[in-house]
Amino acid sequence: MAHVGEPGSTRTARYFLALYIAEHRSSPPIRPGRIAEMLDRSPAATTEMLQRLAADGLVAREPYEGATLTDAGRDRAEALHETYVVLSWFFRDVLDLDAYEREAMEMAGLVSPTVAERLAHVLFEGLDVDAESRPDDLDVSPTRAE
Repeated sequence: MAHVGEPGSTRTARYFLALYIAEHRSSPPIRPGRIAEMLDRSPAATTEMLQRLAADGLVAREPYEGATLTDAGRDRAEALHETYVVLSWFFRDVLDLDAYEREAMEMAGLVSPTVAERLAHVLFEGLDVDAESRPDDLDVSPTRAE
């Protein structure tokens, strides 16, 4: 699997994020068609990516049922989601972009956790939020990736 900054990392990150978000909205396994809709991709391309992620041990696939993140996959997806949330806030609140979620989804796999953490610090330093709170804990997270 591609890691942050490598070719293909953006595409892989989008699938991870879509599966992670879908799992939080409904019970896994998540059907490939649902992920394909979220990403505006074909079901065949989505199934192929899920097969690759399964081969890497990051997704468990159940034929005719769907996919579920493994523990290792969920750990990666959680880190990507935190970056996605910070980027979404930045694109929405600072750059005033209409397509902030799509842009954040595209870039989450390219931004290192260090950059995301520093950006979050800059964005949230004026808020009265304790250090343990994440942006999505504030009930204003832009996680509507559909």
